[in-house]
Amino acid sequence: MSEKKDLTRAEEVRLRRERDTSKRVQRARKESTRPAPPVTRRARQEAAAPKRKPARNVRRRFQVAVPVTESDVHSLSVPRPRLGMRLLSFLLSILLLAAIYFVYTLPQFRVTDAQITGNRLISAQELSAAMNIAGQPIFSLKPAELETRLRLNYPELASADVAVSLPNVVSVNVVERNPVVRWEQGAGYTWISEDGVAFRPRGEIPELISVIAVSAPTLTLSASDPLNPLPFISTEMVQALKGLASHVPPGVSIIFDPVYGFGWNDPRGWRVYFGTKANDVELKMRVYQSLVDSLTQRGIHPAVINVTYPTAPYYRISQ
Repeated sequence: MSEKKDLTRAEEVRLRRERDTSKRVQRARKESTRPAPPVTRRARQEAAAPKRKPARNVRRRFQVAVPVTESDVHSLSVPRPRLGMRLLSFLLSILLLAAIYFVYTLPQFRVTDAQITGNRLISAQELSAAMNIAGQPIFSLKPAELETRLRLNYPELASADVAVSLPNVVSVNVVERNPVVRWEQGAGYTWISEDGVAFRPRGEIPELISVIAVSAPTLTLSASDPLNPLPFISTEMVQALKGLASHVPPGVSIIFDPVYGFGWNDPRGWRVYFGTKANDVELKMRVYQSLVDSLTQRGIHPAVINVTYPTAPYYRISQ
């Protein structure tokens, strides 16, 4: 007991390993001396199986598993050409180019003339020439541009409506301004519509109110529509002229003075002014007639009578 206790731990481990090693050696000896089991041969099967002759100059094939990543698969894959969609796109492009070419070159899609309605003063040939659409492809025409061109070239047009339709039809409907006043100034004259716009006269219309002006009126007016020309005179002045026209002596023209307004030369030997207001024309005419009767009774022959303000009329005698 005293000897076992004196052994160290390392010595105990070494003794244990030696014992285990001797046991394994003894076990291996027993297994090697054990007789082998009998083997039965099948002669028929060995005789029936043909013997294969070793092939000469035959390369052996080996299958080896190699790890491949997903990126390697994409790099090794051969892209398949998508000829179907590309061919379809190419054919559609060719057809589109051909359609555009024929649309711009075939005579069936070229405009010959415009169908114009609503015109009375301006001829259809003149309006068509201003639009310059003869021989143009129908698809190149823009109605808004044609409307602007007409209204800028012809202030006598209050509106213009242009429509295009296949194959080559251009329809134009215009509304013309009606002339009311024939305004003569200097060596020329112009026509003025109800809204005070001046435009080029076309012939002679006897029914127009004739006005002989010393100079043009000074107005600070603006047009709400940029395509509308600025008025030459105000609408109130036009209404005043229409009210005075029924009282003008036969064969006498209305005159305009920028200071005193509208009036005329009375055949009895004086000039009368009524201003430019339209709301009191009838009152002014009554005051004027009363003043003329009073002056005639008193034997006064005036040179100028002014009833611009009917509550304060006056006359002036020539000196």
